[in-house]
Amino acid sequence: MTTPKQIRPFHTVLVANRGEIALRILRTVRRMGYGTVAVYSEADRESPHVHAADRAVLIGGAAPRESYLNIASIIEAAHRAGADAVHPGYGFLAENEDFADAVDAAGLVFIGPSGEAIRAMGNKAQAKRLVMAAEMPCIPGYQGEDQSDAAFVHAAADIGFPVMVKAAAGGGGRGMRLVNEPAALPQALASARSEAEVAFGSGELILERAVIAPRHVEIQVLADSHGHVIHLGERDCSVQRRHQKVIEEAPSPAVDADLRARMGEAAVKSAKAIGYIGAGTMEFLLDRDGRFYFMEMNTRLQVEHAVTEAITGLDLVEWQLRVAAGEPLTIQQSDVRLDGHAIEVRLTAEDVPAGFLPQTGPVLRWRPPVDGHDVRVDHGLLEGGAVSPHYDSMIAKLVAHGPTRDEARRKLLRAMEHCVLLGLPSNQGFLADCLANAVFANGNEVHTGFVQAQFGAAINERATPGTRTIALAAFGALAAEMRDSALRIAGSALGQQPARLVLAQGTARWEVRLLAQASQWQATVRRLDKEEAVHAFALRGAEWSNTDRTAFSVECDGMVERSVLALQADAVHLFHAGRAWTFERVSERKSRVAEGGGGAVTAPLTGRIVDVAVREGDTVQAGQRLVVLEAMKMEHTLTAPIAGVVVEVCVQAGGQSSKGALLLRIEEAKA
Repeated sequence: MTTPKQIRPFHTVLVANRGEIALRILRTVRRMGYGTVAVYSEADRESPHVHAADRAVLIGGAAPRESYLNIASIIEAAHRAGADAVHPGYGFLAENEDFADAVDAAGLVFIGPSGEAIRAMGNKAQAKRLVMAAEMPCIPGYQGEDQSDAAFVHAAADIGFPVMVKAAAGGGGRGMRLVNEPAALPQALASARSEAEVAFGSGELILERAVIAPRHVEIQVLADSHGHVIHLGERDCSVQRRHQKVIEEAPSPAVDADLRARMGEAAVKSAKAIGYIGAGTMEFLLDRDGRFYFMEMNTRLQVEHAVTEAITGLDLVEWQLRVAAGEPLTIQQSDVRLDGHAIEVRLTAEDVPAGFLPQTGPVLRWRPPVDGHDVRVDHGLLEGGAVSPHYDSMIAKLVAHGPTRDEARRKLLRAMEHCVLLGLPSNQGFLADCLANAVFANGNEVHTGFVQAQFGAAINERATPGTRTIALAAFGALAAEMRDSALRIAGSALGQQPARLVLAQGTARWEVRLLAQASQWQATVRRLDKEEAVHAFALRGAEWSNTDRTAFSVECDGMVERSVLALQADAVHLFHAGRAWTFERVSERKSRVAEGGGGAVTAPLTGRIVDVAVREGDTVQAGQRLVVLEAMKMEHTLTAPIAGVVVEVCVQAGGQSSKGALLLRIEEAKA
């Protein structure tokens, strides 16, 4: 039996989400005069979204299934706090039909589409069948009920390689695999099913013909409960890694007025066909010849909705609220005007050279670019807080708007070069490199393979800091340990003898010596692990920018340099010249040889062990699959660093492992 959708006025909204998502929704809810309720897990007691609402309710433990995915707990929280409407945000339960139905059944207003509409479009196979009936162009593929490997092998042969394997029940790149040849299909099916089960609770898959070098373009639709549906133009989401978006823009450089009208008409027609209500997104692949193909519909607000807001002047959350209260759209299609250009980047906690591996850890410094940068920053970070292993790795989004695409790009690039996050790896430098890239700046040749095409294997190489950066890191570390409390950093505090510090990054090691002179310091940087020229710098006029000694400026060889600093017992973190750097502080007696040698395989982050593919005594080859770890909503396959024999296995499937823990050890094969 279908649960009737509640559409009526309300007075208090509970936001069933966390972090920057909850904060963004709460901002509009509060502006429109509604009461606000936040929910939080045990891990989020001090999260900014908890303090941003009128009331906040604890809904369970840190694990999502105990809190943000706990439907009964969220419904109970709404009743306890006196909320009569629920906004799901854009994550967790936002596209869960059972949640929408449960909210309606509890007599609350669900600020989103009906459970029936979510159910209809939440499964890619069913969604394709529905929109094809509405004459929507779709990619040739297989979305049959027979989920056996044999059925997929037969279908792939008919479709032709390469093919895309996709999770029928979800998106975001999870459960997605590109398969170039028949022999690789069985393993791709197995790994996609496993990841889909973890992420979406369903291992159902579909196949699609792979469209080579397409653009990812989506249409924003808005529908009320009176039968009116409009579109708000398109967004281009082609810059991706691991099939997940990292840069989005509106409008698309590849879409003209005619194509926009045709894509918009197809999106509106399909939304009407399923009786859609609220904000939603039709996602398409656009090939080089201007043909577009439906991929899926996201029955929620998108992370990238801010670029549409920037160019239309509309607040999409406001319209979600109005539609949920039963108001008709007062905007006709002819009223929609696109003003200028907007670009958004997703700042995530991840190790880019390690394959964009999600990271957890302390937020030692967080200084988003606000003053003077003309950008919108949506975030939920607190300096002194942490990025948790329990939730997604995205921590902020930054949006720039300008009259032209290039002005928006320049604004965002400058903002990224002033976005300070220290304490754990992030993609901040990678995003800046993308925005500065000549192909991206031109815009015409960007496609979903942009990252690989432009950066290739270099994306896996760790950048080497310049000697200037190393000198400043050492200077900042030594200055922070001086007992002098004045903002001016006096040379006399270093003493008469040269101060010495050894910094390391990976296998690279540098010795820095600082000698205080009459009105300046002399800094020399010498590479220890290889023969390089010694670099010398004259430093003068150094001072702290604040009393807590987290930022300083110093004239280095006649040029004023500004840096942000964070110290740990064995590490120096520095933001300098638009990039974040982390150096190991090496003591004289500290061994540089890791326990277990080159055959030790450790957990790159805290997570659940999904599979252990080897046993003690097995012979393995370098690059062979060893362990599958699930963390931060993704599966991560760990491979053998060397060829040899497995001499120790410390974990088993179903167990937990903390970041840095030894998983297994390989003894190198004897020659």
